[in-house]
Amino acid sequence: MAGLGRKTFSPGDVLTSSDVQGYLMDQSVMVFAGTAARTSAIPSPSAGMVAYSTATSLQVYNGTAWVDASTGYGSASGTAASSTAITVSSVNYTLLTFTADSNLVVSKAGLFDVLMFGGGASGGYGLDTGSTGASGGGGAGGMVSATVYLSAATYAITIGAGGASSASLLGNGLKTSLGSVLVSAGGGVGYGNQNGERYQANPGGCGGGGGRVQNAGGVGMQGFSGGLGGAGVVATNAGGGGGVSAVGVAGATTVGGAGGAGFDVSAFVSGGALFKGGGGGGGASVTAGAGGSSIGGAGSTGATGNNAAANTASGGGGAYGAPGTGGSGGSGIFYIRFKA
Repeated sequence: MAGLGRKTFSPGDVLTSSDVQGYLMDQSVMVFAGTAARTSAIPSPSAGMVAYSTATSLQVYNGTAWVDASTGYGSASGTAASSTAITVSSVNYTLLTFTADSNLVVSKAGLFDVLMFGGGASGGYGLDTGSTGASGGGGAGGMVSATVYLSAATYAITIGAGGASSASLLGNGLKTSLGSVLVSAGGGVGYGNQNGERYQANPGGCGGGGGRVQNAGGVGMQGFSGGLGGAGVVATNAGGGGGVSAVGVAGATTVGGAGGAGFDVSAFVSGGALFKGGGGGGGASVTAGAGGSSIGGAGSTGATGNNAAANTASGGGGAYGAPGTGGSGGSGIFYIRFKA
């Protein structure tokens, strides 16, 4: 049962078994030689129980698991991850940066600050037998920022790949994940067309840029949506892909929309401005859209959009041509820090 709080007993009061259990046993600090001894003595703990173990120090049962009573920061290391000592707002941290699939090994349970981005999507693919066409910019990967409690264990880190434009029209970015704890979605591919069929911009972490006849951009789920395609039956422009910090710009006449702005991670990782998660620029017949925050792939007035760089979590640029191949999206990235 749960602890009953504090009670002042008066001389002559009867101390019942429930009083002993609720006021004393459920609220005492029990000491055990290890976690196995604790489990044997308390097979069904109640939320709020506190115990000291030589293996874990002081812990409290939160209703699901025994966790450190201090709720302070834990510590960890990462295979194939860079480790850097940083200072943010006069607080010292250890920062781990993952740019490829790896493992996070938590040696001490506690709190961790996480900032993660999914893979960016490609610009759309265009192969329209009716006319040449502009394709939309790819959406950036979604961003997740959270402080989480992690138990001492090994967690798989998956870095989402950037999407690649192709005739299969499967250019979405892939998710980045911290085990089953947190997921940041991949970006949505930009508008494309093939053999007279129009393919709407996809939703994603950030949405892909829209296409002709004012086709809407894809919806952003962990960021912003893609820009609207410009008016007109002929696809002379397309919208920019959505970014983590701003919607993609709409296309207009013969001008492609710029990709949405990315997010400056410098307040998390320390140092100068560093952007992640910019949208790809839309393709166009005359002036292509710029990549968001100069990290999204720029759109093109030719048959090939520009790629986003690896680990920028940014969308690729759209193209203009038949066939017109959008630029590839940039892979995601994962940051985690704890107080030194």
